[in-house]
Amino acid sequence: MTEMFDAGKLAEELRLLVSDAEALLRASTSADGAEMHERAEATVRDLRTRLDGLEEQVTARARDVDSYVRGNPWQAVAVAGGVALVLGLIMGRR
Repeated sequence: MTEMFDAGKLAEELRLLVSDAEALLRASTSADGAEMHERAEATVRDLRTRLDGLEEQVTARARDVDSYVRGNPWQAVAVAGGVALVLGLIMGRR
């Protein structure tokens, strides 16, 4: 029961996706598309920057949730039960 949410795994999968996109970009580059290639590289750099920020945010939120659940286990169980009840009612109507 001491498992924590692994934000690093999510971020690593997204990093692999970006790396694959970079490889595809390099493979599809032609001599006459230099400007497009530069713009695409700038976009990929921006994506990497945003991904780093997202990783930090997700990790921080996961730590917050983990510490709250450890400090207030019964409240966490009640909230999870309430959410499950609402989802069950919504899904039962269909």
